[in-house]
Amino acid sequence: MQRAPWWQTSVIYQIYPRSFQDTNGDGIGDLRGITQRLSYLVELGVDAIWLSPIFSSPMADFGYDISDYTDIDPLFGTLDDFDALLAAAHARGIKIILDLVPNHTSDRHPWFLESKASRQSRKRDWYIWRDAAANGGPPNNWLSVFGGGAWEYDRATRQYYYHAFLPAQPDLNWRNPAVRAAIYEAMRFWFRRGVDGFRVDVIWHLIKDAEFRDNPPNAGYRATDLPHHRLVPMYTTDRPEVHDVIAEMRQVADEFPDRVLIGEIYLPLERLVTYYGRDLAGLHLPFNFSLLSASWDAASIARLIAEYEAALPAGGWPNWVLGNHDRPRIASRVGPDQARIAAMLLLTLRGTPTVYYGDEIAMKQVAMAPDQIRDPLGKNVPGRGLGRDGCRTPMQWDSTTHADFSSVEPWLPLGGGLDHDNVLAQRSDHTSMYRFYRGLIDLRRKRPALSLGSYGSVRADGNLLTFTREHGREQLLVALNFGGTPLSASLPSGECVGRLLLSSAADRAGEPVRGSFSLRANEGAIVEL
Repeated sequence: MQRAPWWQTSVIYQIYPRSFQDTNGDGIGDLRGITQRLSYLVELGVDAIWLSPIFSSPMADFGYDISDYTDIDPLFGTLDDFDALLAAAHARGIKIILDLVPNHTSDRHPWFLESKASRQSRKRDWYIWRDAAANGGPPNNWLSVFGGGAWEYDRATRQYYYHAFLPAQPDLNWRNPAVRAAIYEAMRFWFRRGVDGFRVDVIWHLIKDAEFRDNPPNAGYRATDLPHHRLVPMYTTDRPEVHDVIAEMRQVADEFPDRVLIGEIYLPLERLVTYYGRDLAGLHLPFNFSLLSASWDAASIARLIAEYEAALPAGGWPNWVLGNHDRPRIASRVGPDQARIAAMLLLTLRGTPTVYYGDEIAMKQVAMAPDQIRDPLGKNVPGRGLGRDGCRTPMQWDSTTHADFSSVEPWLPLGGGLDHDNVLAQRSDHTSMYRFYRGLIDLRRKRPALSLGSYGSVRADGNLLTFTREHGREQLLVALNFGGTPLSASLPSGECVGRLLLSSAADRAGEPVRGSFSLRANEGAIVEL
């Protein structure tokens, strides 16, 4: 029997490097800090870590504006530091996934500086340059995700360049084969060093409309929405030709054994699954972010599971995400009680789960005072609470002044509840969120029904969500109470006896189950049938 690829049975852990561990006393996390904390990741039980960008960057968007794809920014360390991290992680059985940002570069990247030098530059066509419209304004109505228009005028060459994000992040022209070749060679640089894969940033943005047509207005736009949602991005994202690019990118990854490509894609499920590619020759894992915005109730989650499973192409491996560096913390989104239900859901659903650093200790969204805002989105669209700083705050290792993250004031403020929402305190508390995550990850590793199994059934009844996972003769029932009152869960028809393996309250392991069992308010349980 063929063994499943490592990325199918793994738990991926996202690290925002600026906020994980500072070792040089500048208030910003670094690579040596991640190496220093590898024993923690082994203890937690994760199999792979995905690092948000660590490449050379002026940090206009905290690393998502790259000025050199093949070097480490001094803020995080050196190539030697990275090699040491990679070797140490591999020695402990942990894979390393890097964040590739191919849609745009920094405006200080040598490619852009050469492109901008003149209209006759050899790299002029590496970026998207256009003449002004007939009225002298921008070429069309395209908008920036970070607020305002998406075209920046260059007085020297009298043309506009396109930027889907900040003006300091000009978009590359992915219709140019030379651009593709350059990025593919950067991928090979890291693959040759031993990197296990890439998470590819905003991959559905890569190709833009060849005719530069105006995006249509969004009839469903509300004043509280992000400003760029005024328009439907019909001509700036999810263009058909993007799949040809992704197939090429996959071919590069396939030059190296056991590598993975993960894509950041915010699209409806029926569009998301097309990124697996024809004959699964696209992304291994198009990130499924549907839990980030789903209504938090049993019926909605059951419907979501069914719709996703139905949409998946034959052989396409599913994946689920609860939190990331762009969205509010799960413990704040659903509340501290339901955060345990969310954790059990994430780690028992079919497919590869990604855990965001700090969620395993129930870190909460941190409110920022105006003078604490660092995120360009929060600065460009002020007063709307749209900034992403609140989910990027430093990891809370203990309850000391700087939470053992740094010896100085961190780049972002720490969250509240520090007395208990920290690793040291939760390590010694068998009922803590941290110990709960460890138990879930351990159970997932030991039980093929959770890591590789199929669904037997998925049902919602009021506040109760139940589903079974099956692999060979092993059958497990997952029961989740999405409500604040107790309820009763029944074993599947024909199954009269079971044994409770894990409760979100951490106090019922080994309890025999006959016919049915009770769930307390906000309690989840996994039962062996």
